[in-house]
Amino acid sequence: MEENKKNPQQEEKKQENKDPKKPNTPKGGGGQINLGGKKFNVYWIYILIILGILGLQFFYGSKNPVETTWNEVQFKMLNEGDINKLVVIRNQGKVEVYLHSRSLSKYPGKLGENAQNVNPTGPHFFFTIGSIDTFERQLEEAQEGVANSERISPTYEDRHNYFGEAITWLLPIIILVGVWLFIFRRMSQGGGPGGGAGNIFSVGKSKAQLFDKESNIKIDFKDVAGLEEAKVEIMEIVDFLKSPAKYTNLGGKIPKGVLLVGPPGTGKTLLAKAVAGEANVPFFSMSGSDFVEMFVGVGASRVRDLFKQAKDKAPCIVFIDEIDAIGRARGKNANFSSNDERENTLNQLLTEMDGFGSNQGVIILAATNRADILDRALMRAGRFDRQIHVELPDYKERQEIFKVHTKPLKLEEKFNIDFLAKQTPGFSGADIANVCNEAALIAARMNKKAVEKQDFLDAIDRIIGGLEKKNKIISMEEKRTIAFHESGHATVSWLLEHANPLLKVTIIPRGKALGAAWYLPEERQLTTTEQLLDEMSSALGGRAAEELIFGKISTGALNDLEKVTKQAYAMVAYFGMSKGIKNISFYDSSGQNEFSFGKPYSEKTAELIDKEVNEIIEQAYLRAKDTLEKNKDGLTKLAELLLEREVIFSEDLENIFGPRKSHTRSEELVKDIEEEEKKKEDNVDKAENKA
Repeated sequence: MEENKKNPQQEEKKQENKDPKKPNTPKGGGGQINLGGKKFNVYWIYILIILGILGLQFFYGSKNPVETTWNEVQFKMLNEGDINKLVVIRNQGKVEVYLHSRSLSKYPGKLGENAQNVNPTGPHFFFTIGSIDTFERQLEEAQEGVANSERISPTYEDRHNYFGEAITWLLPIIILVGVWLFIFRRMSQGGGPGGGAGNIFSVGKSKAQLFDKESNIKIDFKDVAGLEEAKVEIMEIVDFLKSPAKYTNLGGKIPKGVLLVGPPGTGKTLLAKAVAGEANVPFFSMSGSDFVEMFVGVGASRVRDLFKQAKDKAPCIVFIDEIDAIGRARGKNANFSSNDERENTLNQLLTEMDGFGSNQGVIILAATNRADILDRALMRAGRFDRQIHVELPDYKERQEIFKVHTKPLKLEEKFNIDFLAKQTPGFSGADIANVCNEAALIAARMNKKAVEKQDFLDAIDRIIGGLEKKNKIISMEEKRTIAFHESGHATVSWLLEHANPLLKVTIIPRGKALGAAWYLPEERQLTTTEQLLDEMSSALGGRAAEELIFGKISTGALNDLEKVTKQAYAMVAYFGMSKGIKNISFYDSSGQNEFSFGKPYSEKTAELIDKEVNEIIEQAYLRAKDTLEKNKDGLTKLAELLLEREVIFSEDLENIFGPRKSHTRSEELVKDIEEEEKKKEDNVDKAENKA
């Protein structure tokens, strides 16, 4: 068999890294030296030098002569004969005074005991003079008036402190050069892969983070629950990088680009992290927004620098998260600049991915939740050859995701994860992770030793509806209106065959809602007209109940009306489900009409769409009202029960209206959930009775 082909540059680098004789040198900007496995910071050397200079200044700088005045020299030192000699420093304009050793004890206040503060041999004092001629004349006059004094003739010297003068000239220059080098060094650290923040010197450099086998990446494909089809295609990319000969022997070529497409929170970035953990090749990671800056031409420069680094380390993987930031279709941007920076960046990316240059061994991995707005040239074969759709997890995948996120939790014995998977249709992986975390927080708040099933139910309710507000002040009239409103939803959904099965109803305020009804929607890929109409009637059941019982309506149906209106317009304009506009859809999956000013239909068609929508909503409302009129007694009983208990379950509806006619896959779960809620109520009642 043919051996796997390896990059000779990579092999040479690996051998250099393994060579024990090669000294460890600090990387750019680190300021550290590795000595036998221990890091030594070179800045400590500078600190020691500064401390040494300060120490010398402290010990020897204090031995300088003490400053005095001509009056003290004239009237005391000369009169008492203490001066041994005077030295005039001509170029410094001062006179140094040397005393006799016998006279040192006369000046303890200035010289210290036994002249400790000065050099014993002198000079002991100094004073400044204006001119030498004046000093000589004053000295002659002072000595003429002193009897029996030894005449003193001054000596003259010129002294030059070459070191001090050099420091005076060089120190400002050294400081300026040092500050400039420090700033330049700090700024230049942002240019390399995984470097710090960008700057004027490295603004065109790539900001991609480099991960390799030595990086601390603990995520692999075992940590990615569900997404089996996506993992198969991603693992094929990793397998090619590990053993390319298996594919190249048959003449095959690996795709140049793989695009992960899916809703937010489904695990696109997590898959990329798993690729970085599994692949034994360098992995560059950056976001699409990292290419765009306020400077013109920066994005294209960073694309070139990124691919240059990738070519040097090929074979490797380049991951661009949220690629729609630069991959939006050209000419469709919201701004109308003739020289758009994003378009220039995209053009450079297109050229690097499949231009005249060779990028063999560089695989582009990208993720987005807006694939409809990406440029067609970016999506063609030869660039992003594969599109992997990462959808919301189904029932089995939710089971696996719950198993992953419940591993760090302390669960109660015989905990049933299947129950939670059935309870959370439409939840993404991120939502499930949030449920598990919220359940643990709720259990900790209740001082429990383990997370129970009820904690997960409370967490799901909180995530869907918001936090309970039991202390919110609501008048009895409003509370009664809310009870009949929610009972209207529950009654219509229970009696219509194709509506979603009811789970529970509450009039306890939660989040912004004054009341809420929980349903368990069926997981289906197709929805019929009958199902949509029944769901719309169920949503309008609240307002219909208000009008039927009180003869007036309230603003509590705002959310219901918004949902019904959007659903009706989708039925008419997108799905072709109306009688007046059959089999016509104005939905634009390409996103080309996103920034257009005109509509894809005429004004007459727009009027027809509005008319059809009004008819659909009116029919759904009348159907809901008719259903409530036929079951007005049951509606009243349900509302009174809701006012009494504040929370009711599907079992209560079954006692009032009888069993449901529908047979959805979610029906079997309703009873299980009811049992859990009943247990919670029983425990609360027992606790109250004990109290």
